Amino acid sequence: MNEPRDRKDAWQDRRGFLRRFAGAATLAITGVAAARAADDNQPLDALIGDTDRSEFGQTFDQASRTIHMPKASAPTLSPATAQTTEHAIEAYDAIVARGGWPEVPKVDELRLGTHHPSVVDLRSRLSVSGDLDPSAVGNDIYDTYVEEAVRRFQARHGLTIDGIVREATLDAMNVPAKTRRDQLKVNIERLKTLTTNLGPRYVVCNIPAARIEAIENDVAVSRHAAVVGKPDRPSPDINSKIIQINFNPYWTVPVSIVRKDLIPKMQDQPDYLTQNHIRIFDGRQRELQPSQINWYSEDATNYTFKEDPGSLNSLGSIRINFPSAFGVYMHDTPLKNLFGDDFRFHSSGCVRVQNVRHLVAWLLDETKGWSPEEIDRVIKSGERKDAQLAKPVPLHWVYVTAWSASDGVVQFREDIYNRDGLGAPAIPATTKL
Repeated sequence: MNEPRDRKDAWQDRRGFLRRFAGAATLAITGVAAARAADDNQPLDALIGDTDRSEFGQTFDQASRTIHMPKASAPTLSPATAQTTEHAIEAYDAIVARGGWPEVPKVDELRLGTHHPSVVDLRSRLSVSGDLDPSAVGNDIYDTYVEEAVRRFQARHGLTIDGIVREATLDAMNVPAKTRRDQLKVNIERLKTLTTNLGPRYVVCNIPAARIEAIENDVAVSRHAAVVGKPDRPSPDINSKIIQINFNPYWTVPVSIVRKDLIPKMQDQPDYLTQNHIRIFDGRQRELQPSQINWYSEDATNYTFKEDPGSLNSLGSIRINFPSAFGVYMHDTPLKNLFGDDFRFHSSGCVRVQNVRHLVAWLLDETKGWSPEEIDRVIKSGERKDAQLAKPVPLHWVYVTAWSASDGVVQFREDIYNRDGLGAPAIPATTKL
């Protein structure tokens, strides 16, 4: 991890304490997993019911609050997700029954080395949710223990993992425990449907997480940040199969974008289409000039607009195709900077994929003639070419805002489309959607 020496040593000392404290290197959320699971290699469900065991004078519920970081290999959707999420609901019911967690007062920033009264509340907040050991509460020093706890919290909430408390992290911390518990209860009904008959090999795009996973034999073999639909142009729920990859594709502008975006652009910037290499075709595929269109009427929606392939094409160098009634797909993008945002809700419904070549190489792994080297060669050549998958790969675009994966770590994302019915999402005012 290339951590500074003092932080690394502190965490090593802490990890040793946690092994003695809970009996394993891998600890799960309060009352969810047995503390000895990693050492004994026992399945999670084999240890449920061990909550009355006493360790160091504490009940198991008290002795297992500190949780580990999410495992890179634990997928959002697997046959285990519904069961582990049900256990998480039990844990959060207990947190709510004990009064929830305290609110952390507003501050501009808290980071390693800070002395501030808010750190006392921060420690208590992180302790209740299991991100910080209960014995580490009570002082106002932002030390390495607090920093690691904040990093765990950020990882569980899909935030930039830097160990610094800023607005987005603080807003997520101050969502009440009851709201988070209710999120889990809303999502368990979704998960019971979504986690059946998944098969051995599939792709999941979790829209609220703005994340894509390639999953094989219940292991996330790769993860990709995504850019998904804006709240007013949401990405739909989809169950389909990926059948084809387009290299160096044209982009045919959907009618909805012509109406909402392209016409206003042309009214304001008459040379917009020319500058962006977008051509206009009539019903007979005859090319027209922008000056031939009345941009102050609906006339423009009767034509086809195609953007030429190239490095600045809105689809980038790759489009991933699958049958859908919504006319959406997954694709590359020239706007790579958007993948660095915590809140990645910028598209008109399609899904942009970070490091899309890696995902495509996995999709084409069983397709003859499409090695990673050949994929790179075709992209660099600029040649328009298509690849049919030897075996279609199931694809699921889902809306899951709270879950506990097979690693037992409880994760939350904001209800960006307000589908949970629990109130407006906690999105910083500075975020541009």
